[in-house]
Amino acid sequence: MATVSPLAKYKLVFLGDQSVGKTSIITRFMYDKFDNTYQATIGIDFLSKTMYLEDRTVRLQLWDTAGQERFRSLIPSYIRDSSVAVVVFDVSNRQSFLNTARWIEEVRTERGSDVIIVLVGNKTDLVDKRQVSIEEGDAKAREYNVMFIETSAKAGFNIKALFRKIAAALPGMESLSATKQEDLVDVNLQPSAGGGKAGAGASTASSCQC
Repeated sequence: MATVSPLAKYKLVFLGDQSVGKTSIITRFMYDKFDNTYQATIGIDFLSKTMYLEDRTVRLQLWDTAGQERFRSLIPSYIRDSSVAVVVFDVSNRQSFLNTARWIEEVRTERGSDVIIVLVGNKTDLVDKRQVSIEEGDAKAREYNVMFIETSAKAGFNIKALFRKIAAALPGMESLSATKQEDLVDVNLQPSAGGGKAGAGASTASSCQC
């Protein structure tokens, strides 16, 4: 009798300053919706989603952390056993971008190099308010040797591509086809023309049934 292999579980912790859109990214990925009313995350929220890839299924455990300073002391314990750290900034808020350095350093302090880090520039729909260029985001990602992608949780731009990119980088996922890997690399450098509409890069997420 064939044994059913246990579902691989990976813990993703979302980090970044208050109101950069961490919860919105998770909500868009989980439920494909966007809530215009802002409510600060209190402490830590947890959600879980099964993601279907080409030849396997994985369960992503999403830990949404509060960006407020008073919750900072809670965060290291959640970073400690995570597989992936998603560090989010708001492209219309330069300070949130500058602060990503300390978030990345905090992850490295807790996990060393044994963690996947993705830098995410969110809110690309705010074209007229942009304070951080895609080139700057890419340069910072190269400086810290982390992955980079821009998203708009509001417009649904690159959200599936972000999680597809994460899934492809997880341990044991090297078997994803080389062409898919190349697509994922290309996604992060596409300018968000047209205010972050879901055109650019959407095709790379098409085989993800999430």
